This record gives sequence, C-alpha cells and structure tokens, in this order.
Amino acid sequence: MDRIAVIGGTGLAQLDGLEDLRPIQMSTPFGEPSAEVVSGRLGRREVLFLARHGRPHRIPPHKINYLANLWALREAGAQAIIAVNAVGGIHPVMGAGHFCVPHQIIDYTWGRPGTFFETDLEFVTHVDFTQPYDETLRQHLLQALTDIGAPHSARGVYAATQGPRLESAAEIQRLERDGCDIVGMTGMPEAALARELELPYACLALVVNPAAGKASGIITMEAIEAVMASGMQQVKGVLQRALSAI
Repeated sequence: MDRIAVIGGTGLAQLDGLEDLRPIQMSTPFGEPSAEVVSGRLGRREVLFLARHGRPHRIPPHKINYLANLWALREAGAQAIIAVNAVGGIHPVMGAGHFCVPHQIIDYTWGRPGTFFETDLEFVTHVDFTQPYDETLRQHLLQALTDIGAPHSARGVYAATQGPRLESAAEIQRLERDGCDIVGMTGMPEAALARELELPYACLALVVNPAAGKASGIITMEAIEAVMASGMQQVKGVLQRALSAI
C-alpha cells in the first residue's frame, strides 16, 4: 500500500500536512468526479485526496458520482482508501464527538448507480462483500485514535441512508432494531465500488449529532457544525498518524 487515498466528507475539504501538492485532472468513463484528485506527500508516503462533495461543498449525497470518484482514484494510482464520514449516533455510546471505525454496513439507499459491472459484460460478476471494510486499515485507524486519546468505538454497523434530509425518529428506531450503531448518507455505494476495484477500504466516522429522537429537541446545523469544527481537527491528526504507519 504505497499510495493511499483519502476521501474527505462533510467538513474535510482538504487534508492539512500534505506537501508538494499537485492537482490531477481526471476524466472517467462514468463522468467527472466530485473534484480534482490532489496528490501530495506526507513524510515519505504519497497520498491522494478527493473531496467527496466537491469544492466548495455543493454535491448532495444522492447526487455524488461515486463511480467516477472511485475510478478516478484507482486511475490516479490509489492502492487503498480511507473514507472520512460525518454521521449521526444511534447507539447510546455514539455521542457527538465520538469516533467509530465501523466493521459492517447496511445499505438503505436507492436509485444510486452502484456497480461497475452493469453493461458490456462477457459474464455476470459478483464480488464477496461479507466483510466490507479492510481489517488492516481499520487497525491502523484504531491505533491512531488510541494514540491521540480520542473517544472511539472499535466496531459498529453503519446505516447508509438516502438523504439529503435527515431521518425521522421512527426511521432511526427501525435502524436501531436492525442493529445499526451510526447513520450516514455516503457510505454506500462507495464501499462496494472500492471492493469491485479490489481497493482495500476503511471508514473513519465522526459522530456529529445524536440521531433523530436520541436527544431532546431538533437537530440543528449550527450544533453539527460546532462539533465538526473541533472533531475534524482530530480527524486530521488521526489520518496523519495512520497514513504514516501504514
């Protein structure tokens, strides 16, 4: 894994600490990616970065061209991917500011192009998705979280919902019954597409708010942004440590 890619989600439009920055304009058979791929160096490691929602943050979760994003990173030379996601907390321990490195995912999205194996096929292709996240990458993220003393969970089930609206309280109750611990809008089909491209993939999720019905009152963007302002500084520290160690 000489060249690692980071996909930045809400609150992470650039990766601090990268040197020798070089933008890579990419065109793919699936259209344009969300933003240009940025290549840089972190110590002796070459790192690629892509802002999932574009720069500026303008593309809603259900409109992201996940196919183009993953293809562009692979073509730029990515050998593994760390995805950063802002999520809501369902499990009681998943409070605002808590980190989770999920080990499983459930897909509740619909209508999103979700596979590279769809047209002009010589034969139907299926990929194993039993363990959606790469364990080696997960362990590097967990060690980095431990090193900086950030509150975190080593396991969790990510519920990927359609967005862009937040969920209702009843929907969160359903997700909780299904065994989900956190909820976000961009985990799928990103993880599955990485698997199709044979790219090891892991998720670093920052809980930015209790999910609907898990706290008194309504969810406000002001409260979410306040958590992101401090949490994303920790995210950058975690990434720097994990990328250096891989």
